Parts: sequence; structure tokens; C-alpha cells
Amino acid sequence: MNAPVETEFEQAIARYQNGESVDVLIPVFKDICDRAPKNSAAWTCLAWLYLLGDRPKSAYKAASKAVKLSPQDPQAQVNLALAMLDTQKKGVREHIDRALEVMAYSDELREELQRNCQDGLTRNPDWDNLKRVQNWLFA
Repeated sequence: MNAPVETEFEQAIARYQNGESVDVLIPVFKDICDRAPKNSAAWTCLAWLYLLGDRPKSAYKAASKAVKLSPQDPQAQVNLALAMLDTQKKGVREHIDRALEVMAYSDELREELQRNCQDGLTRNPDWDNLKRVQNWLFA
């Protein structure tokens, strides 16, 4: 019997936090997204994993879905901005501005986004576009 998608999602997040490889986790999150296509958090996580795995086109698709489902999620906006930078698409500023708007009203979301940026740079210290975005958000 399969575990509920919410439980699988929580387990997959824990696996990520415990340092499991991006290559192992991408299919796990992809499966969760396939089975729960309206789960914006899962799409946001999948986009992040694709970004970490240097798969910007896949990240762009996943981040676009996450933003469509949850435009008020600053992490989804940041992921989309990063994917756009990595694929040389225009319109990055709009997504940075949306993330800044939400962060202005929520210290909790601001702190979470700061932690996520640090996590991304810990996992990929040479991630120049993340350094740029971090500077735009927190300078």
C-alpha cells in the first residue's frame, strides 16, 4: 500500500535535509508532482533540485508551475528567477520584486528564504546566479 503523498513529501524533504543526493531525489519529487499536480510546494522543491542538478530548463518548467499555483510563495518566485537567469530568459526582475514584496510582510518567509539561499550555496558554492539573487534580496 502506498503512503499518502503528504507523508511521502515530508519524508522526501527529510531525505534532502539529511544530505541525500539531488540525482536520487529528483525522481522522488517528480513522482510526487505527477501524483499531486496541484501541490505547489512539491513543484517548488522539484525546481530547486533541478537548479541544484544544473538542469535549468526542467527547473524553469517546474518553477513556472509552482508560481502559477502559488504566486505568493517567494521561494517559487526565486526559483523561477534563477531558472530564468540560467536559461537567459527576460523578466527576472518581476519575480525578484514579487519575492521582495512578500518578504516585506513576513519575517518568517524572509528568514526561510535566507536559509534556503545559504543551503543552496553550501551545496553548490560556485552558484553565481544564486549569489546574484541573494544580493538582490538581502543587500
